[in-house]
Amino acid sequence: MKLSDELPVDHRLAAVYRIGAGLCGATLLAFGILGFTNQLALFDTSGAQVAGLSTNGLLSLISVVVGLVLVAGAVIGGNVASMVNMTVGTLFLLSGFVHIFILDKGANILDFGMSNVIFSFVMGLLILTFGMYGRVTGGLPHDNPYWRSRHPEEASREDAARHRGAAAGGPPRPAGGAGARAVTRETGPRLPGA
Repeated sequence: MKLSDELPVDHRLAAVYRIGAGLCGATLLAFGILGFTNQLALFDTSGAQVAGLSTNGLLSLISVVVGLVLVAGAVIGGNVASMVNMTVGTLFLLSGFVHIFILDKGANILDFGMSNVIFSFVMGLLILTFGMYGRVTGGLPHDNPYWRSRHPEEASREDAARHRGAAAGGPPRPAGGAGARAVTRETGPRLPGA
């Protein structure tokens, strides 16, 4: 089974994924374009600053490409935007961890400084949060499309109970049978014959 088999195709959370991808992509595009306007050399590590972050031509190019990927994900929307957000967010976090260890070494070809590492962590967590929003938790509400796609039998029972309650003119009954009632601290479980 592939992860995409479990994902609902169209749901209201798609707007969150699109907005997140669009905003973060536009931010990266702006950073990359500002780097290009400064006419930085591709592998320059002299510490040129753009918007408070050190950069060079290669980092500007990567920023533009990743920004375009995020914007494309926002245009496509839905599960694609969510997966793009999660992938790019994870890559940003990994980049932050890698660059912590190579800050003052020759391998730092992107001219990362500590401000870039912090930006990478913050942007990575932000993008990752946009991608995972409403998908990853142990307590998803039963009207959440991801919960419904992972529990189709229980969702159909709840829908049937809701329709029976609406047809009878009363409040919807909880799933679990005709005499089911919510178990609370005050009432405790219903015992047989009670």
